[in-house]
Amino acid sequence: MTTPRMARFHSLEVANVHQETADCIVVGFRIPEAEQADFRFEHGQYVTLKLHVNGEELRRSYSICSSPLDRGELRIAVKKVTGGRASTELVEKLKPGMRIEVMTPMGNFTTAIDPTRERHFVAFAAGSGITPILSILKTVLRSEPKSRFTLFYGNTDQDRIIFRKRLEELKAQHGGRLAVHHILTLGKDEDMLFNGRITKEKAVELLKRFVTDPLHKEFFICGPEQMMVNVSEALEAEGVDKKRIHIELFSTPVASDGKKAQAPPSEGAFSGTATVKVIMDGREAVLQVKANGDAVLDVALDAGMDVPFACKGAVCCTCKARVVEGKVEMAMNYALTDEEVADGYVLTCQTHPRSANVTIDYDQH
Repeated sequence: MTTPRMARFHSLEVANVHQETADCIVVGFRIPEAEQADFRFEHGQYVTLKLHVNGEELRRSYSICSSPLDRGELRIAVKKVTGGRASTELVEKLKPGMRIEVMTPMGNFTTAIDPTRERHFVAFAAGSGITPILSILKTVLRSEPKSRFTLFYGNTDQDRIIFRKRLEELKAQHGGRLAVHHILTLGKDEDMLFNGRITKEKAVELLKRFVTDPLHKEFFICGPEQMMVNVSEALEAEGVDKKRIHIELFSTPVASDGKKAQAPPSEGAFSGTATVKVIMDGREAVLQVKANGDAVLDVALDAGMDVPFACKGAVCCTCKARVVEGKVEMAMNYALTDEEVADGYVLTCQTHPRSANVTIDYDQH
């Protein structure tokens, strides 16, 4: 696994832009030799881009579609979203030679690779959710020669299948170790299992038909929220251990723009103004943070601190830090594991003090 590091933006040159589908591009970045170590990544991770559109700073996270085994390559896919300011700017205007602020890779949508093991990896993806899955898929097939991979991939129609040609090439290259099943909303397959959306019932049927071997399995789910809920419920119905289910959220169920909703302290809990010491890059800053006010991240930003963040919606883990003193509470958490929370880690965009003195260390991320 890569060594944890503080999230930092670097100015990177766009090496190439490939039109993957009518509304999706694949962007390759040129990584200078001196910054190669900063941009080492694990299969399934993402980077955050900082853009300025009409005078406003926008930060958006995009999954890496290249494999860490592809030395010197870092590529992302950007799908144009209706009304999406950042994705529209990138898809319509990005050209080779332009420079973009790119944060170092982050994310937990990954699993350790063991060349000696024989496993069955099963992924459910829809739309641009294929992006991190492709990185995982390519890495697994090359690094675990005994393992196999099954992909269930939902799209509207054939023309909108991102990486369709690449998936066909990988199937030809790896033979029976890779199976890809396309499920199309507007599909006209004689087998109705491959038409329509991926519902809970459809996911159960796909598992029963195509995932029947006795091998140890790891499941990955990435795509629209409802699809992920459907597949998660299907896996739960089939008795799959939650520790073997990996989920990558692209957006939170609540709005993620602006400051987070306040988290009022529970009855009897600390409700005053806390002294919060923030440690970052070996330096300390002291903030006054109200228990029923803005989250620690927002207070730090208002104080002029260059603390790392991306989504502000509890989805990514860019603002992850560790509480080394005092008590806090998170309003929401869609990114940290139970083990990380138990170990004192928090998403500072959701963190509110619950004791008079708190120390949060970004260097222990």
